[in-house]
Amino acid sequence: MEQPKGPNTIHPEGIIRRLKQDDKTAVDDLFAFYYPRLYQFSKSILKMEGEIEDVLQEVFLKIWLNRHKIQHTETFNAYIYTITKHEVLNLIRSKLKDHNFREQLYLYAVAEEYQFQSKLEFEEIKSGIDRIVSNLPEKRQQIFILSRTNGLSNKEIAQQLGISEKTVEDHITHAIRKIKSSLKEMGILSLLYFYLFL
Repeated sequence: MEQPKGPNTIHPEGIIRRLKQDDKTAVDDLFAFYYPRLYQFSKSILKMEGEIEDVLQEVFLKIWLNRHKIQHTETFNAYIYTITKHEVLNLIRSKLKDHNFREQLYLYAVAEEYQFQSKLEFEEIKSGIDRIVSNLPEKRQQIFILSRTNGLSNKEIAQQLGISEKTVEDHITHAIRKIKSSLKEMGILSLLYFYLFL
């Protein structure tokens, strides 16, 4: 698959229906529609761009192999973003023993004082963040999930909720501040937290 160029006007609902009917050309159309979005989403997590292409190839392969498990087209957007996030995490987890990879990872650290734990407990950290997010005010929680889980831009969130981009930005800023302070109290504030989730 080649990286798509220029804007597209493809409707994902029709693509997904064709995908479930074993139409292989649907994969190319799905790639064209989602690649730019998933690339930026992956880049926000894994800032080492050279690794992102392999991640996205794996994502679309998994979509094809699991096409008959897709239940609802309306939930597909969250589904493909979730798969992408998991693939990024799997890549990081699989390469942490590579010295060069770790060195590159540290170059993008938020601050030098944040160090990786000897045993990275991804699920524990993710569960901790989920608990904190669930206790945010309803609107702030909704905006944070749309941004970090569904991968929507501030502009897309603002349009969907009928509010300003500045309001979206403020909610995300306060949500991150709350998550950060709560994780400090939990003793799991680490580079991993910054790098993978915020």
